[in-house]
Amino acid sequence: MGIHRRYTARMSRIRTLLVAVTCLVCIAAQAQWQWLDKDGHKVFSDRAPPAEVPAKNILKQPGATSRGIDTLANAAPVRAASASGQTSAESAPGVDTPKLSGVDKDLADRKKQADAAADAKIKAEEARVAKAKSDNCERAKANKSMMESGVRVSQTNAQGERVVLDDAGRAAEIKRTQMVIDISCK
Repeated sequence: MGIHRRYTARMSRIRTLLVAVTCLVCIAAQAQWQWLDKDGHKVFSDRAPPAEVPAKNILKQPGATSRGIDTLANAAPVRAASASGQTSAESAPGVDTPKLSGVDKDLADRKKQADAAADAKIKAEEARVAKAKSDNCERAKANKSMMESGVRVSQTNAQGERVVLDDAGRAAEIKRTQMVIDISCK
């Protein structure tokens, strides 16, 4: 009994899938052009017919509400535009076609917010770097003025011993401090 139920459920899903695919094909087929070629055969396409097809041979076009006068009135500008590479809105200003902006307002708002957040992050990083440079500049100036004052200065060497700087060490430290000032105090 269990196998029969699984088979029936599977077949039901397959039927549902087939119905959905059929509906999609029908919807896609509605957005097609239909015309008669020079031999009288019906041609179906998602593109406008070539310019050599007369307007009377166009049977159906996307967006046309009915056959006949509306189709024939709208077919000539569309065919002429397709031959020249323009859209119908560009070539026939009198034809009422909906103007699509192609812009999703919510998406545009989210993009603006994301751009503003990115700009704020960049500005905050620039401010942090500028503050660090300013602090380094002030410390380097204070260190240089102390070295140039002549006060005895001691440092700790690699072994952890305290060493008093002699004149050569003091000159080397002043030179290093001047390089930091040149970089940080611009």
